[in-house]
Amino acid sequence: MAIVELVRDDATTAPDAARPIRFRRVERDDVLAIGGAAVAASALAWLLFTRFTAAGVNLGMFVVGYVVFLLLVWGIGREQYDAVRARDLVARAVFWSVGLLLIVPMVAITVYTVAKGVAALTPNFFLEDQSRVGPLSPPSVGGASQAIVGTLEQVGLATLISVPLGVLVAVFLNEVGGRLARPVRMIVDAMSAIPSIVAGLFIFAAFILALGGQLSGFAAALALSVLMLPTVTRTTEVVLRLVPGGLREAGLALGATEWSTTRHVVLPTARSGIVTAVILGVARVIGETAPLLLTTLGATAMNANPFSGKQSALPLYVYRLFQLPQEVAIQRAWTGALVLLLLVLVLFVTARIIGGRGAGHISRFRRARLAREGLA
Repeated sequence: MAIVELVRDDATTAPDAARPIRFRRVERDDVLAIGGAAVAASALAWLLFTRFTAAGVNLGMFVVGYVVFLLLVWGIGREQYDAVRARDLVARAVFWSVGLLLIVPMVAITVYTVAKGVAALTPNFFLEDQSRVGPLSPPSVGGASQAIVGTLEQVGLATLISVPLGVLVAVFLNEVGGRLARPVRMIVDAMSAIPSIVAGLFIFAAFILALGGQLSGFAAALALSVLMLPTVTRTTEVVLRLVPGGLREAGLALGATEWSTTRHVVLPTARSGIVTAVILGVARVIGETAPLLLTTLGATAMNANPFSGKQSALPLYVYRLFQLPQEVAIQRAWTGALVLLLLVLVLFVTARIIGGRGAGHISRFRRARLAREGLA
């Protein structure tokens, strides 16, 4: 009993340096130390550049302040703990500050776009087009329904074209291989670096001039699919590499063919990653304007047929309105940018909900079919 009490007393009176470092746990002392160092470093840098010198607020002030901030964090960690925990505290400060540096611009862009575009966001914006909008029309007149429909159709067609091709190419590169795997991977990597204007020029030359096609939403979708295909392929290939090889071996050991194992084991296991690849592909193309200028040119009236005639899109809508000198047109452009952000958010949330289901998830329709067949 005396030994147990002695061990208990030693555990309760052990210094903070003996505590294990919990990498994923945000401790209160660490937050206070880093926050206090940030406040002190900011105040010191501000005094040095605005009161003691005539340099004023510039980039050097932020650099000096950040260096002082890291030194203060190191000093606090060395004073309270040991050298190992002090280095860990500095690493936490670096990663937290870099994460904050990435989040702040995103939040600022979103908040600024919402503030500028919410004034003209009315139901008419989703229900009317620009066919009857003049230079003196108020923001409540007309809308961007033709651009919203065009963006949905063009991105949808590009997704239907590029996602099956990208997944099949990724399966070939990761599951099949062979002599053609290396040149195909080189081509995919080269396509990843293609500027968007080159993709538009390629479709304009190959589809419109050579094959006699017309400026249309389908031509724009072809240009977007050229940009979307390498992103989907490379991301899907990386995801397929993460599937454990034991799952493939188990499927083959049960007598399944290679294609059956890939279809029923590998692809369902990598479902969430493939959805992430689709999300990245959509994010790559949904805001592109340059390919649309060469393939569809845009329109002010509604055109719901992407295979016939010019068609508008939200990036073109925003681009053309920002070129006009009227304040009302610029306000509509900000509203179009806000709707584009909302559209991307809805698509991403929907894709994440679908991709978040586990590999063994059975949909309601498939469950009903299995019940009819007596297999459920």
